[in-house]
Amino acid sequence: MKKIIYPGTFDPIHYGHIDIAKRASKLFDEVHICISDNLEKNPLFTHDERVSMIEECLNDISNIYVHSNPKNLVVNFARDCGAVQLFEG
Repeated sequence: MKKIIYPGTFDPIHYGHIDIAKRASKLFDEVHICISDNLEKNPLFTHDERVSMIEECLNDISNIYVHSNPKNLVVNFARDCGAVQLFEG
């Protein structure tokens, strides 16, 4: 199964973001949109508002999953959702 993570602040989400997500949904089995916060930016919308907007914009695509990830590193999120394979030794 091919999974991809689309991380960002999405403040606000726009047609370019939506286009990329829709195209990715045709190339991958799962698209995980990871909404994070950037403490160096002054966001226009709250974190919860951004999550709601993205869910509403992409709710018709069954293989897109929206995740709230305000304080976690994206690499940790990728590992937790199984989007990366870890190799040892």
